[in-house]
Amino acid sequence: MQAIAALWSKKIAKYGGKWDFWGQTAILLTSYKYSYLGPMRSIDINCDLGEGFANDAALMPLISSANIACGYHAGDADTIRQTIDLALRHGVAIGAHPGFADKAHFGRRALRLEPAAYYDLVSAQIEILSKAARAAGASLRHVKPHGALYNMSARDPALAAIIAQAVRDFDPSLLLFGLSGSAAIKAGEAAGLQTVSEVFADRTYQSDGALTPREQAGALLEDEAACREQAYNLVLRGHARASDGAELAVCAQTICLHGDGAQAVEFARMLRNFLGQFAEIAAPIRTSEA
Repeated sequence: MQAIAALWSKKIAKYGGKWDFWGQTAILLTSYKYSYLGPMRSIDINCDLGEGFANDAALMPLISSANIACGYHAGDADTIRQTIDLALRHGVAIGAHPGFADKAHFGRRALRLEPAAYYDLVSAQIEILSKAARAAGASLRHVKPHGALYNMSARDPALAAIIAQAVRDFDPSLLLFGLSGSAAIKAGEAAGLQTVSEVFADRTYQSDGALTPREQAGALLEDEAACREQAYNLVLRGHARASDGAELAVCAQTICLHGDGAQAVEFARMLRNFLGQFAEIAAPIRTSEA
């Protein structure tokens, strides 16, 4: 199936990446109950929410996992409660989205802390979300670091190990989301956590598998067709195309769409409709629940 998908990807590229005839033909040939991984599978769509943007209510029905800001990089007690209520209303899995305590820079500025401070930073935010979820009659399902903390842990094995340990010490049944193939995934596995490898529909990749820094040109995909083609490559083919043209192997267990984008709702609706043609849209299942 992967070979067929690759063949039709070339067809799509030849015709300028247009997803009309060739795109639909590719879907029919490669995705009816099959992906590059084999039989019918599910894919999680996650989104960072509770960050003070106006799209949350429109985005929630279109996703399967919500990463909720814990009040450090964005949000407060009211937004946490409101976002949890929205997630419960739509059957969306609830996750903590811990970031640096730096609202002025939206948690996107790298901060250097002592190891114990990183541990406390993550632990405290998981506790905030967990307590709020319990108050609403829900439970926390996963943890996904935010912004600079996420990107630093993807590259830095020591920081990744601290975050993984903080998650495990709080609740070893929590899922840890991390960039596919990164130090974050390796550290989570080493800590005995169930990890969820993440890919991005609206971000570009560098040749080492890292996300292109936001301050660089071309870091964001702002065209719906480009976003759709990237989702196809990531989920169906298991490849990301780097900015230099290189193809990178990825594991796509969850795909992220950012809630702060100008076209976030349109992209989320497209992504759900598109991926739903060949996979069930569902939050990751804990191994203990399988």
